[in-house]
Amino acid sequence: MAALVVLFNLKDENAREAYEQWAKNTDVPTASSMSSVDSFKVFKLGNIMGTENESPYQYCEVLEINDMAKLGEEVGSEAMQKVAAEFQTFADNPMFIISEQIA
Repeated sequence: MAALVVLFNLKDENAREAYEQWAKNTDVPTASSMSSVDSFKVFKLGNIMGTENESPYQYCEVLEINDMAKLGEEVGSEAMQKVAAEFQTFADNPMFIISEQIA
């Protein structure tokens, strides 16, 4: 199984509540409805060791993908293009990483 991992910070620190509500009400439900996505979770990041070694990213999205080719087709839909554009208004230079589970 593959996973798409997205690491990012918000463009505007004051947008945390707006982003989190948008993620819960729009992003997760829309992306989760794609047949190529088995699960989609959004994580708020921190550091277990305290603030001196703070995480370089505020958020992490993890999408478990069952069919990468199908995902490529589905992200081109009008609904997903709208969600992607909205995401870009929140996220500052997001890092998209494809991963493959090995264990």
